[in-house]
Amino acid sequence: MTNVRKVLTVFGTRPEAIKLFPLVHALAADERFESRTCVSGQHRGMLDQVLEIAGIVPGHDLDLMQPDQTLDALTANLLTGIGRVLDAERPDWVVVQGDTATAMAGALAAYYRKIPVAHVEAGLRSGNIHHPWPEEVNRKIVGAFAALHFAPTETAAEALRRENVAPETIHVTGNTVIDALHWVTAKIEREPALAAGLADLERRFAGKRIIGMTSHRRENFGDGMEGIASAVRRLAERDDVAVIFPVHLNPNVRAVMNERLAGLDNVALIEPLDYPHFARLLAISTLMLTDSGGVQEEAPALGKPVLVMRETTERPEGIAAGTARLVGTDADRIVAEANRLLDDPHAYEAMAKAHNPFGDGRATARIVDLMAAR
Repeated sequence: MTNVRKVLTVFGTRPEAIKLFPLVHALAADERFESRTCVSGQHRGMLDQVLEIAGIVPGHDLDLMQPDQTLDALTANLLTGIGRVLDAERPDWVVVQGDTATAMAGALAAYYRKIPVAHVEAGLRSGNIHHPWPEEVNRKIVGAFAALHFAPTETAAEALRRENVAPETIHVTGNTVIDALHWVTAKIEREPALAAGLADLERRFAGKRIIGMTSHRRENFGDGMEGIASAVRRLAERDDVAVIFPVHLNPNVRAVMNERLAGLDNVALIEPLDYPHFARLLAISTLMLTDSGGVQEEAPALGKPVLVMRETTERPEGIAAGTARLVGTDADRIVAEANRLLDDPHAYEAMAKAHNPFGDGRATARIVDLMAAR
């Protein structure tokens, strides 16, 4: 077939892998493209879990994860490492996703070689360069020069227009995370053993309402983590509630949570979950406490209210739709908002049944067709 476009998809963290594997699959299956992948290894173990379940073997693996690596050292290694891959592959397009250091450096390395960049999940903005940090600046950098901006929502598209991004390069596609969640949910239905690892906890907490939890944001390190831990400790005093908390590997998270929450009967501090088990945690939870971006999109797809433990969010659509609520890291407010959802059925139903603004599960197909049309 003539005019086959060579596409290099660059990613390095678990969230990127989740949001990009449907696109990697689609590009590989489409005769209009030659698909190649490069992973940075910015997250190692958590990235590999997603690659395994998605059946992706990267063409290039930079394996850059190091303990206590500074952001500038990581960025330098990413920029030069991805640059070497670009020089070897000479792709027609580079695809990056979101707002990680890998996405920013991958896009910048492509720009230095005048290779056009397609940015998946473009246009998210909190309006504060320190919240989330450094993600807000990472995505703004990519947004300054990407050739195609795949905005998950109209709100994200409008944010790009306000920054004078050329309107003809902006396309509202929905978020690929919904595509990924539909894929893994269907896979679990076919192969229940993929998500059977939570069965013991499900039995242990039978009859209790489960609060699922994630926390890892850099801007919450220190006092923020202390506030979050205090809130969880207080919520666990309820005899009708249990908290399942896959604890992030970062020592700034683990040290606080292990000190404050270890040994509580109603709290399960567990290792990070692979993607099928995380989808299962979403399914069995009554509500989610999180400072993650992706959970704000995924949980509403399953009708689960989200309390966002941050001061700002680059996903205001969820707040506006009523699927999510900003609660910050103040323990009193987290506890009050969680108790409101647990004790007021009307408040719970209003959030659980609100329309998910983040997509319909067809974002990947739209992105592939838009890239093919260029």
